[in-house]
Amino acid sequence: MMEETRLKLIAAARLAFAEKGFANASMDDLTATAGLTRGALYHHFGDKKGLLAAVVAQIDGEMAERARQTGEQALTGWAALEAQGLAYIEAALDPEVQRIVLLDGPAFLGDPSQWPSQSACLEDTRMALTEMFEAGVLKPVDIEAAARLLNGAALNAALWVASSGDPHATLPKASAAFKLFSSGFLAT
Repeated sequence: MMEETRLKLIAAARLAFAEKGFANASMDDLTATAGLTRGALYHHFGDKKGLLAAVVAQIDGEMAERARQTGEQALTGWAALEAQGLAYIEAALDPEVQRIVLLDGPAFLGDPSQWPSQSACLEDTRMALTEMFEAGVLKPVDIEAAARLLNGAALNAALWVASSGDPHATLPKASAAFKLFSSGFLAT
C-alpha cells in the first residue's frame, strides 16, 4: 500500500511537472490527481522538492536504461560506451526529459553530477573503462578522471541541447563534439 501511494504521487507529479514545470505545479492539484492528500506527499517525500527528486530519479533511471539498451546493440565495448553517451544526449529532445530532468532538476535540486542516478551512471562508466583499459583499448589514462569527463561531457551536452533555442539543430553539433572528444581516449 505504501509503495502504491508513492507511485501514485510520482506519476501525478511527473504529469504536472512536465506540463506546468516544477515551480507552477500545485501540490494540491497533483495530490488531488493522485486521489491523495498533502499529508501523503509529506510522509513519503518530505516536501515538493523531495517529490521532484523522486521524479527526476525515475526519469533519469529510464534514460540510463534506454542508453544501456542502445549500447547493447554495439559490436565493441567502446562502441557501446559511445552509443550510451549519445543516447543520453539525444534524450534531451524528449520534452519531459528537457523540462523535468535537464531544466527544473538542476534549477531546484542543484548539481546533477551529485544526484544518485548520475553516480550510478558514473560507476557503470568506470567499470566499462576499466575493462577496456585492461584490454588495451584505451590510452594510458586515470580511469576515474576519464569516467568523470565522459559522463560530464554527455550530461553537459544534454543540458545544452535541452536549453538551446533549437534543440534539434543543437543535437548534431553536441553529438559530433562528444564523439570527437571521447575518441581521444582510444589507443588507436
